[in-house]
Amino acid sequence: MVKYLLKKSYNRKDLKEIEFKDLWNAHGVFTTMWIYGKPQKILFFKEHITNLIKSTKTYKIYDKNLKANILKVIKSNLNKQKKYNHLLRIAVTKNLISISLRDKLKIKKNLDLKLINYNRTNPEHKNLKYKFILKNLSKIDNTKADIALCSKGKILETGTSNIIFIKNNKYFSPINRFYKGVNLKFFDKHFKINKTDIYIDRLSQYEEILLIGSGKGVSTVRSINEKNWKRKNYQSFKNFIKKYKTKIMKQKILSNYL
Repeated sequence: MVKYLLKKSYNRKDLKEIEFKDLWNAHGVFTTMWIYGKPQKILFFKEHITNLIKSTKTYKIYDKNLKANILKVIKSNLNKQKKYNHLLRIAVTKNLISISLRDKLKIKKNLDLKLINYNRTNPEHKNLKYKFILKNLSKIDNTKADIALCSKGKILETGTSNIIFIKNNKYFSPINRFYKGVNLKFFDKHFKINKTDIYIDRLSQYEEILLIGSGKGVSTVRSINEKNWKRKNYQSFKNFIKKYKTKIMKQKILSNYL
């Protein structure tokens, strides 16, 4: 069961705190960031906030004070004396900003994927239409498994992460109809990731599958039981982890941004 360190909501017009609302399935957007260490760092903080603000403009819920108010909400809810290892979620609608902090789960190396036929609403954005996904994620142990979202015979993303497929030491990810997270964009700058349709009935050609995201970090998939797919090696996982750890160490402390 996920443990929450805090859950708060604020009116956007005056930043007064109200009863917490998670805002799932409302008209709005969110981002989830990994906060860690002391002094605290948030991995890809600038990129997360930039993406969030861009999405609020797309959803027509932006105003000129929004970024400053989001930063105020974050700053007011963090304890400078605490060493964090949590996932920080910021959700925004026309009238509200919600913030939550929950434990970052330790992901097992033997991670399984379950195929689900579902394509998110307006999937290029991290919108709040997530209740179907949350319902399916609640049925599994998220430290050991994830759900792969599929549509028209193709794998697009998971309930929590982007996916990278490896074949003959080459990297592949889906072309479109999914949210390209900041972690994926980071790796796309350091590894040549080819864009292609990932067909379910051709999974056997891939040797490794990696999940990339704030919660999963870089995780390796062991199996997809529905298609009798089994991981063949760890080499790409090791390469990605090495690059990821370097970025974690070099991330600027959060106080530089707040």
